[in-house]
Amino acid sequence: MAIAFYMDTHIPRVITIGLRLRGVEVITAQEDNATDLSDPGLLDRATGLRRVLFTFDDDLLAEATRRQLEGIPFAGVIYAHPLRVSIGTCVNDLELIARVGEPEDLANRTEFLPF
Repeated sequence: MAIAFYMDTHIPRVITIGLRLRGVEVITAQEDNATDLSDPGLLDRATGLRRVLFTFDDDLLAEATRRQLEGIPFAGVIYAHPLRVSIGTCVNDLELIARVGEPEDLANRTEFLPF
């Protein structure tokens, strides 16, 4: 089973479009009517949908770390700092993760882009 992504509200639409053009399964918080959810709620929602959350938000990075420390399961978080990674690199790296990874590979983990 390929990895599917849940895009945080801060992710530029062009990344979502680029991934979809490459056949990667993506849903955005906006499409899911989840823009008003708190960070824990957003991570819960992504986990409930069995999707890895992609974010530029430092607060979600902190939430994932808290869950790791407390043993609270989540589907996984991929974090990128928006000033340290290009749109193209995000699309390429996320596509690679989706194609070669399995959901279990990212469960309860945080990964950072760029590689």
